Amino acid sequence: MSDIDSLRDEMDKVTLDMIKLLKTRTDVSRKIGKIKKDVGKGISDEHREKDLHQKVLSLCNEIKLDESIASNFLNFLFNESIKLQSIGRQTHISIFLKAKSLEEQGKKIIHMEVGQPDFMPPPSTKEALAEVYDKGFVKYGPAKGLPQFRQALAQYASKKFNATVHQKNILVSPGARFSVFLAITSLLNPGDEIILIEPAWPAYKDCALNAGIKVRTIKTTLEKNWEPSVHEIKDKVNPNTKMIVLNYPNNPTGKILSSDTQDQIISIAKDNDLYVLSDEIYSEYSSDKWRSILEYDYQKSIVTQSFSKSHAMTGFRIGYAIAQEQIIDKMSNLQALCMTNVSEPIQYVAMRSLGSEISENPKLIKTRLDALSVRAKEMNLDFVTPDGAMYLFVRIDGSDGLKLANSLLEHGLAVAPGEGFGEYRDFVRISACLDEKKLMEGMNILNDVLRSK
Repeated sequence: MSDIDSLRDEMDKVTLDMIKLLKTRTDVSRKIGKIKKDVGKGISDEHREKDLHQKVLSLCNEIKLDESIASNFLNFLFNESIKLQSIGRQTHISIFLKAKSLEEQGKKIIHMEVGQPDFMPPPSTKEALAEVYDKGFVKYGPAKGLPQFRQALAQYASKKFNATVHQKNILVSPGARFSVFLAITSLLNPGDEIILIEPAWPAYKDCALNAGIKVRTIKTTLEKNWEPSVHEIKDKVNPNTKMIVLNYPNNPTGKILSSDTQDQIISIAKDNDLYVLSDEIYSEYSSDKWRSILEYDYQKSIVTQSFSKSHAMTGFRIGYAIAQEQIIDKMSNLQALCMTNVSEPIQYVAMRSLGSEISENPKLIKTRLDALSVRAKEMNLDFVTPDGAMYLFVRIDGSDGLKLANSLLEHGLAVAPGEGFGEYRDFVRISACLDEKKLMEGMNILNDVLRSK
């Protein structure tokens, strides 16, 4: 026992020394973060991380340490630095909350920062709300969702997305965001890595960081029509890579992948046994060239959908995931821990709304996007005409998107800063979810502020 006690004392000393070194590293990281913020540099540096990773692997070979242990530990350190340097980062949600606060003070704000359709849900939603009580949909329920709702979703998805979907492949969640959280958190382990194509909705990266998952980013550019490099995706894959996240039609750019690019990405996923998490909530707002990932019948794909955009039911917080039964089971187990089940009344309302006529919604948004595009061109803003979704992602040369977004609030306009979607500091996202009169009023405010600089 004396030998064990001695070794334990030695282990304690090493552990305490590691904690001291971690404190030193954290202090250095905080200083670097301040410098990056002051000079307008992005938080992540993929080239530097790759260089350090190679140094760590070389050291592992030299000291005979298992590379996977060191890689996982290094990813933990990377994530802690990113979390530390991300404190205070502002996204579309930050601007939205500031705008709501200003409205409470009596200021008029034109909301072009969030993807919240201004039209109402279908009439069947109102009818269903009146039926819930009498029909008894007010109880605890299965974590995966009401069986009849899941069956209806399976039939709907099979027809809508050219796939074969069964009830066992469906999980009902409180919005697509929670399905994203469940997929990342339940399928991956701390130290694992995911590949994310930017610009991207902030929740993917935030969910990964929260779960201790390292994010490897593929940065796309306006100059290349937001098309990702398949070669770069291949190069990012390593033994720690477990998932690739797709979001098409894309938020914020409206980009839809070419068939060839999408085919190659799925091929990479299959060759490397990666999960494919495909957020397809803007599928209703897409051109004919869009295809669901479900069409590939890939066993490790997870598709998330929501009623928020398609049925204008943002406040109802109702979405769903489609995946293989084993994946659904894992996600459901975590959902049961978090919340027992999604509200039965809301599930019933969504089920009744499922077959409603909603074809006019995307037509309306397309008309608004076209009007926004015309005005943006008149203002000489740089952007790629979106293939779908409900946004313009525009570059404001010579402007800091975050400073501009905060300045516009003072003039009664809310837009989303580009840096919330990746390292796009000179971009802003403009939502087409208002009537044309308000959209033009908002664009005039933007034009006036830019001309006054």
